[in-house]
Amino acid sequence: LIINNIIRPKDYIDYEELEKTKTELKALENVGKKEKLFSPNRKREKQDYKRFFSIKNKHLVFYSESNGFYKYFKGFIDEILLHTDMPIHYITSDPDDKIFEMAKTEPRIKPYYISEKKLIVLMMKMDADVVVMTVPDLENFHIKRSRVRDDIEYILVQHGVGSLNLTMRLHSMDHYDTVFACGEHQKGEIRELEANNNLKTKTVVECGYPLIDEMIENFKKTEHPENERKKILIAPSWADGNIVESCLDKILESLKGEPYDIIVRQHPQHVRYAPALFEGYKAKFKDFPNIEIQTDFSSNNPIMEADILMTDWSGIAWEYAFVTERPVIFVDTKMKAINPEYEKVSIVPMNIALRNVIGRAVKIENTDKMNEVVKDLIDNREKYREIIIKTRAESMYNLGNSSLVGAKYIVDAVMKKVNERSQNNEK
Repeated sequence: LIINNIIRPKDYIDYEELEKTKTELKALENVGKKEKLFSPNRKREKQDYKRFFSIKNKHLVFYSESNGFYKYFKGFIDEILLHTDMPIHYITSDPDDKIFEMAKTEPRIKPYYISEKKLIVLMMKMDADVVVMTVPDLENFHIKRSRVRDDIEYILVQHGVGSLNLTMRLHSMDHYDTVFACGEHQKGEIRELEANNNLKTKTVVECGYPLIDEMIENFKKTEHPENERKKILIAPSWADGNIVESCLDKILESLKGEPYDIIVRQHPQHVRYAPALFEGYKAKFKDFPNIEIQTDFSSNNPIMEADILMTDWSGIAWEYAFVTERPVIFVDTKMKAINPEYEKVSIVPMNIALRNVIGRAVKIENTDKMNEVVKDLIDNREKYREIIIKTRAESMYNLGNSSLVGAKYIVDAVMKKVNERSQNNEK
């Protein structure tokens, strides 16, 4: 009570916004399986929360929303562990995150399970030098900057190589101190957004994209024999009006008699919410053995073994093209712009500008002639390979070396904070 009278919470906390956030989180609890009232995770979370704040002088903290986000940090963490003795505090909102298994063999990784609900308070009480996240909208929603330290450096790591201006909310990066950019297009967008909105200039690190680097390295390590029958993989997004909802019928009708193996691998969430739709496609094309409608995702993902990828606006296109050096067919379904004001930035989003560079863009009304487009890309795949290699080099910073560049920045940022604190103590 005494402290609250000295440092009044209402001066730092937007209670109206916090109440909205609590309502949103309450709704999220109803999606999927709810934890039981006496779930062991509740006790575990309480212990991890207490343990996190029992450790003083935490220099470096990573936050991951779920197990699937570790891949965006992996390259940086590997380099930090290899070249320094720095402990890594890793908060995750996934009780089954594989980071807990990793910590058993790497004692410098300190993992903590904190649910999204408890995360609200933890982030407000954050005490560290550097915090690294992939979460946009810091401060705008439930994840706030620390209310106990105003000198923490918050770093935003990308989980895609495409346009930030198109695929993120307008003010989603405003409250970060530092943003890791994958390429010149992202850096240019950040700078123009700052200028347009009279924002404080952030540090933009010309980093690159470690996930792409790792995928390219792994792809080169394995054999990829030529497919006897060319494989066409159709992998739509889960946006409104995607390929499945708008034109899959026309595409399959165009390709069903062609000498290709066609695999339709829709987003798992779409299959979960509309199983009858996919069963209908299976029934309609059951007499064509070259067409496979995948609804079981326990099997290996065939994306990187396809000769051509067909998608709409999915970010998988960049990973596929830049890793395999093979072309992509983009179907011009309804584009989803997370930032409706994206055209105020003069840089044409990469997601739009490169559709007819690393492959071919096809209008929905022309998808009944998809067989002609597929044939053209297969006949000219060497030409596209050269274009894709050139485009990749122009679009990505530090290709093959991005993990080291990002890790060095993170370590230097921590050491800068430590040295500043040491100098202040001496004074």
